[in-house]
Formats: sequence, structure tokens, C-alpha cells
Amino acid sequence: MKNALITGATKGMGRAIAFAFAKQGLNLAICSRNIKELEQIKAELLNINQQISVIVVEADASKKDQLLNFAATAEQQLGSIDVIVNNVGIYHPTSITDDDEDTFDLLMNANLRPAYELYRYFGKKMAAAKQGHIFNICSIAAINPVTNAGTYTVTKAATLSLSNIMRLEMQQYGVKVTSVIPGSTLTASWDGVEVDANTMVLPTDIASAVINIYNMSAGANVNEIVITPVFGQL
Repeated sequence: MKNALITGATKGMGRAIAFAFAKQGLNLAICSRNIKELEQIKAELLNINQQISVIVVEADASKKDQLLNFAATAEQQLGSIDVIVNNVGIYHPTSITDDDEDTFDLLMNANLRPAYELYRYFGKKMAAAKQGHIFNICSIAAINPVTNAGTYTVTKAATLSLSNIMRLEMQQYGVKVTSVIPGSTLTASWDGVEVDANTMVLPTDIASAVINIYNMSAGANVNEIVITPVFGQL
């Protein structure tokens, strides 16, 4: 069995991807900041596939020590990690000039640092094994800047750049790296806002794309995939 690690897996895209991989028969290591939500999703995942192992760790992925403890726990309990989904992130709808004093550090630590630290932790191990697949959940903001979410845009652009570097460093070892670039997606970021689900990308759409990319032949890699609402951004 292959082993997948997903950050921020109790909601939105991370949750949908976790269920998609469970149906594929992958063991899962998932984290979030809420242990009750983790235990709930663990039960749901095992309900759809009792053959897999699901490891849950309460962790704030924006904090390096907690993130690396999650990585080490996953490795200890499952063995080598074959798939990493860097999903965790925070959307912050302000212009840079209206940011709070801690906004930059908050968003860099939540949106960029987890992918960077997990790559440093697992990258050489995947290279040595000559296999693995890393999915970095970026944002359309990385390509088309959003002025009312300035620092968020910067961190997602940095994540896309990091993803490109990962792919170039890993390609000689046969390790795949894919940047997933969603437009307006119906996740918790939209809580409290009245929206029409039929005009948005759904988390299951992202999960479907990830699974299809993962199932491609060993010699094929999708460098990046952009998925946007058919009627345009909200």
C-alpha cells in the first residue's frame, strides 16, 4: 500500500482529496488543529475503506515544530511517504497597506512554510527511493494578482515558485511535483458569503483532478493544472 500525507485535511479541498485517496486504497496521515474533527473524518474514511490505515495528528501546520512532529509521526506509523498534498492555507482579504502587523508572518507561515518544510523533510528520502508525488495547492492569485488579498497573493505566488523549484530538483530522480491552481472554490473561505455553488469550482473537482494526475503512467507528470469557474472568478 502507498502512503499519503495531507495537511489541513478536515475541510474543503484537503477533505475531498483525503476521501479520494482513501477510495484508491492509500493509507493516510492527516492533520488539522481540531482533534474532534480529525477523529470524525478518520471514522468516515475507515467507513468507506476498512483496509487502509488512517493516522491523525492534531497540529498547527504553520508552526514548524508541530508540522515536523506530524511528519515524523506519519513516517513512524506508516513507513515511507509516497504522496504529499500541501493543502493547508489561510485566505486573508485585505490590501497590503491594510494588513495587521502580524499578517505577513501569519500568511507566510501558513501558506508557504509547510510546503517548504515538508519538502526539506521528505525530499531527499523520495529522491533516494526514486519515486513519490508532491501536490502543492496554490491559487489562481499566484497568476492573476488579487489586490484586495495582497499578501495572500504574494504567498501563493511564492508557493507556485517553490513548486517549480521542487519539480526541477526532483525530476532527475523520477519524483513528480504538480502545482494545483484553483480559482474560486467552494471552501470554508467563503463562510458567511452568499454564493451560488453552480458558479464555483467544488472541492471534489480538485480531488478528481489530483487523483487523475496521480494515476497517470510513471513517465508522465502534470507540471501544473489550472481549474477555474466556467463563468469566471467570483
